[in-house]
Amino acid sequence: MNVVSRLLRYLTFALSIAGVVMMTQVMKTIHGQEVKIPPPPVAPPEKRAADDIGATGILEAKDENVAIGVPLPGLVKEVKVKVNQVVKAGEPLLLLDDRELGASLLKQKAAVAVGEANLVVAQAQSAKVQDMLDRLKSVPDQRAISQDDLRNRSNDVLVAKAQQQAAEAQLAAAKADVQQTELLIQRLTVLAPRNGTILQVNIRAGEYASPQNKQPALVLGDIQTLHVRADVDEQNAVSVQEGAPAQISLKGDSTKKFEAKFVRVEPYVIPKVSLTGASTERVDTRVLQLIYEIERDEKPGAPKLYVGMQVDVSIPRRKP
Repeated sequence: MNVVSRLLRYLTFALSIAGVVMMTQVMKTIHGQEVKIPPPPVAPPEKRAADDIGATGILEAKDENVAIGVPLPGLVKEVKVKVNQVVKAGEPLLLLDDRELGASLLKQKAAVAVGEANLVVAQAQSAKVQDMLDRLKSVPDQRAISQDDLRNRSNDVLVAKAQQQAAEAQLAAAKADVQQTELLIQRLTVLAPRNGTILQVNIRAGEYASPQNKQPALVLGDIQTLHVRADVDEQNAVSVQEGAPAQISLKGDSTKKFEAKFVRVEPYVIPKVSLTGASTERVDTRVLQLIYEIERDEKPGAPKLYVGMQVDVSIPRRKP
């Protein structure tokens, strides 16, 4: 009996522990299935006036970002710039492999040398037949010269001159091939189209670049002065006061405000572009885009502004 009671006691103890473990697992499962309450949405920015038009904007470089591409597919030989590097117009940005064109250039330069030699031969031949014709014509008594021989010499001069012109044309074509290849080699050095700052470097030496790549090799922009591209819903587009300055505030922090100078209106209403890029999204709104200019504050403690940041824009409404 003592053995049986002891076994019962141990079994009861084991069952109690198993029950606690099972309850713990059940509680974890329940907590994992609970729907988390999303954080409260960020309060919309305060408008300067009650009738101002609210819009969403995005910061971009002055006169828009420049997506730098490559002229033709090829292996990247060297990337000569880095992110945040300031470049000037005409400064080299990246180099593509030019070995194939370099080999063709050597062959074409050899063809130029052959063409020059052929031209010298043609010039000498032309001078020779011209001299023979001049000797025949210089004979005092022309009756001593066969007219057929004179005509043949004259024809030889014409043929020699034609051969010399052909040699000159062949030499010009060979030099043109050399110039063409040199220009193609120069084209493999991608130059900065204007002054600006390198915003992105999306390619490295040794990678294959192609004009069909969706992502540009480099992104260049003038960020000394930033532009704000504001999207105004089409139902408010007719109420926008053009030429008036707007007020910009950062997303999530409406206390940081900036005055923006009006630049222009894009005179084409477009579908509203989603900012998330999800393929399941649908566009049911068209917007009018307004461009404003904002000066960067480089003072210590000033809020940092970066290209691509979303901002809230408060635009004055046109007076009736």
